Amino acid sequence: MKYKIELHAHTREVSPCGQLSAHEVADRYIADGYSTLVITNHYCDYVMKNAGESWEERGAYYLAPYYDMKEYAGDRLNVILGCELRFVGSANDYLIFGLDDRFLLEHPNLHEMNIRTFSELAHENGLLIVQAHPFRNGMTVVNPGYLDGIEIFNGHRGHDSRNPIAEAWANKFDLIPTSGTDFHHPDQYGCAGIISDTPITTGEELKELLKSRNYTLYCAGPRAEVEGMSDRPAKI
Repeated sequence: MKYKIELHAHTREVSPCGQLSAHEVADRYIADGYSTLVITNHYCDYVMKNAGESWEERGAYYLAPYYDMKEYAGDRLNVILGCELRFVGSANDYLIFGLDDRFLLEHPNLHEMNIRTFSELAHENGLLIVQAHPFRNGMTVVNPGYLDGIEIFNGHRGHDSRNPIAEAWANKFDLIPTSGTDFHHPDQYGCAGIISDTPITTGEELKELLKSRNYTLYCAGPRAEVEGMSDRPAKI
C-alpha cells in the first residue's frame, strides 16, 4: 500500500493568504486520498503581531487550527504540525519539520531570529529546515550549510517557483528534496507531496522518512506538466 503525504498547506485561521478553514482543508485532502497532511501555516511578523500581546496568546493562536484539524479529522487523516517560518527583514520562507507544540511554546518568537541562529537551534533540537520555493521572485540564496533540504516542486499555480532550478540546486548540494502543493485556495487540489511505503502518523516519523529519502516525490497538475517534472524517487 502507498501513503500520500502533503508537506505544504495553509489554513485561513492563521495564514492571511489562506482561504479555507482547517475543517475545509482536511475535507479536501481526505477526498483527494491523502493519508497525512502537514499543516504549515505562516509564522512571521505580520501573523504574530496580530496574534496577541503575550507569547501565551500568540502561541495559542498559532496552534489553534492544528489542534482543531487534528480533532476534526480523527482517524481519517493524520495531521502533523509544521510551519513556514519567515524571519524579520527577509522574504525567504522555510518549512520546518519534526517540531511539536511543546517546542513552539518553549521557544517564543522564532521569526525574530535569522537563518544562521535558527539553524543552530533547530539542529540542536533535531528539526529539519527545508527552504520553500527558493527561486521564486524575491527569494535569496542562503548558505546550504544552514539547510537540510530544498522544496524542489512547489505546486502553487499563481507563482513561478522555477522548480527545475530548485531541483538542480538540491542535487548540487545533496539536500533533501521535497514537494508540496502550497495549498491556499478553493480552486486548488492536492497536486504534490511525497509517497511512502509506510504510514506516517507523527512528526518524528516524518522527519526520519525525509532523512532516509526512501520515498517518491509526488509532482502533478498543470505546473508539473509545464515544467516537465514527474514523480521520481527521492534518492537523487
